[in-house]
Amino acid sequence: MSVLLISGSPSAASRTVLLLDHLAGRLGRPATVLRLRDLPAEALLRGDTAHPELARATAQVAAADTIVVATPIYKASYTGLLKAFLDVLPQGAFAGKTVVPIATGGTPAHLLAVDYALRPVLSVLGARHVTRGLFVLDTQIDPLAGELLPRIDALLEEVPLGAAA
Repeated sequence: MSVLLISGSPSAASRTVLLLDHLAGRLGRPATVLRLRDLPAEALLRGDTAHPELARATAQVAAADTIVVATPIYKASYTGLLKAFLDVLPQGAFAGKTVVPIATGGTPAHLLAVDYALRPVLSVLGARHVTRGLFVLDTQIDPLAGELLPRIDALLEEVPLGAAA
């Protein structure tokens, strides 16, 4: 089973990426990290799925059994970068896959964005199972707060990772 970690953060210095890197270390198996900020903006915004880098990213989604989608929350929703990427994926791109939604934010007021903004679009893409989400305050990430570790472990218990390849 392959695991793909998608970062929807537009920032080079991103707490969301730090969280994904930590999560990858706790998986106990190899995982690929797809940083959407590294995709060519023009191809992404034009929906040019023939562009080699966009085609490669779409192929990574197709090959993964488990997908972790992580995004900072801005103005009570996931990033426009993540939205642009999800829009270029084919209908049913997450069919048969387990998808784990993760969001980071600066205030607890964004807590519900995981369930009310992110989860519906992941379901529309056909995910077999969308796990419960994880919302993490920015202040819990760098350095990683001790109370976050049990929450990450509990979330990973819901993810069917199978045996390491």
